[in-house]
Amino acid sequence: MTQAPSLTATLMAARPAQGLSFADPGAAMGRDELLIALLFHSQSTASEPEAPQRIGWLGLDPSMGSALQADPTKGCLDPVIPSDPSIYCFYKMIQEYEIALKGVIHESCDDGIMSALDFSLNDDKAPDPVRVRAK
Repeated sequence: MTQAPSLTATLMAARPAQGLSFADPGAAMGRDELLIALLFHSQSTASEPEAPQRIGWLGLDPSMGSALQADPTKGCLDPVIPSDPSIYCFYKMIQEYEIALKGVIHESCDDGIMSALDFSLNDDKAPDPVRVRAK
């Protein structure tokens, strides 16, 4: 990895400093909040015209935009069970539902495959008397 950790740290610090969520720049740029999070974590890239706008929107020097055009870092989890609770839940979901999900996808898409590049994900909140839960 080249500059990804420092770029990620800069972007992640700028977002709350501006009082923004991932959804805020996403809505302003016509992009999904997940795409913005991927971009901030150097797991996606921005096009040449978009990069300076995305950096400038965070109040950073637009010349930093070229860093958003660098090759993304994919699959950066260590090959161990994740300890972060949210990442672990995704890991656990895949472990528990992988065969069923594959079956449903193949059934509904005539043995098609799911694309990890252009799928949708909703992060709705589920009612819970104790704490906020994602559903």
